[in-house]
Amino acid sequence: MKVLVLKPSSLGDIIHALPVIRHLRRQHPSAQIDWWILPSLMPLLAEDPDIHRLVPFDRKTWGKWTHWQQTLKQLLALRHQHYDLVLDLQGLARTALVGRFCAARRFVGLGDWREFAPLFQGESVPRQTSQTHAVDWYLDVLRHLGIPHTAPIEWLPERPAGRSQIERDFPTLNSGYWIGFQPGARWDNKRWPAQSFAQLAKSLNTRLPECRIAVFGGPDETQLGQLIAQALPGRILDLTGRLSLPGMIEGLRRMQLLVTNDTGPMHVATALGRPVVALFGPTAAERTGPYGQLYNVLRTPNLPCAPCMKDRCNYFEPLACLTRIDPEQVATEVFHRFKAGFKL
Repeated sequence: MKVLVLKPSSLGDIIHALPVIRHLRRQHPSAQIDWWILPSLMPLLAEDPDIHRLVPFDRKTWGKWTHWQQTLKQLLALRHQHYDLVLDLQGLARTALVGRFCAARRFVGLGDWREFAPLFQGESVPRQTSQTHAVDWYLDVLRHLGIPHTAPIEWLPERPAGRSQIERDFPTLNSGYWIGFQPGARWDNKRWPAQSFAQLAKSLNTRLPECRIAVFGGPDETQLGQLIAQALPGRILDLTGRLSLPGMIEGLRRMQLLVTNDTGPMHVATALGRPVVALFGPTAAERTGPYGQLYNVLRTPNLPCAPCMKDRCNYFEPLACLTRIDPEQVATEVFHRFKAGFKL
């Protein structure tokens, strides 16, 4: 059985979709599963035991008339694979058209009408309600295919390359208690202020002196890491811009808890079974929050604008949905999580 998964981005969305291939391989152990993905995210799945081949999708050139020959070549190569099943887990016009061109025996996709993708899909699976979590929507695709999906799975198996980076460059992460901070996010208005993270670090140092703090983030978030690390010199390990994608996964695996904005690493931590304290402002946690941990979401209540689902804040009190979340409130939530789960 040959399967193509169309899910090129983003980090969190791909993490959400991984249970689909885990259960698919459990049902069909000999299945060959290929995945169409952005090159920048390929390291996320490069060592995945359930994936046969990664097919790069170059968003900058794909479909443009100046690169039409390159696009056509990839489409023909996909068509010549003669897939038995194509799964469109992006549910947009581009992925629906690619899936249709593959001419697979069966083409199943998310029934998302934003770009009229169901018009091109062979079979569409609608979202049960407007608040159905993304993971549950993907699992509905398995239900549509008649594939069982209740057995336990290892959502994110260990990445050897990431483990090697941690053991070589940051061996202190292999011992003791660690709390992770994820201060970045793709939208600026999804970011709890870095100063609030710094205040949180000071409070946790008083309440949980046995714990150290590690700050995660990409190369464009190093200023956030530096600001937070300055709050407790010598007690905070600034990892921003210093980890590969597999290294980030294995670093999060070593955390006892992650304090995070609504961003991809939050979903990584959840997939690893790590507790999170998630800070939500403009986005809807019910749809894309930490799966199975919505009770660990903190947000400002009774704001008429939240969640606005917009990448810019237009409220008269800028970013009130996040700035009103008090660091001491977050520290209390973190402390209770540790008290419940660890003997310190």
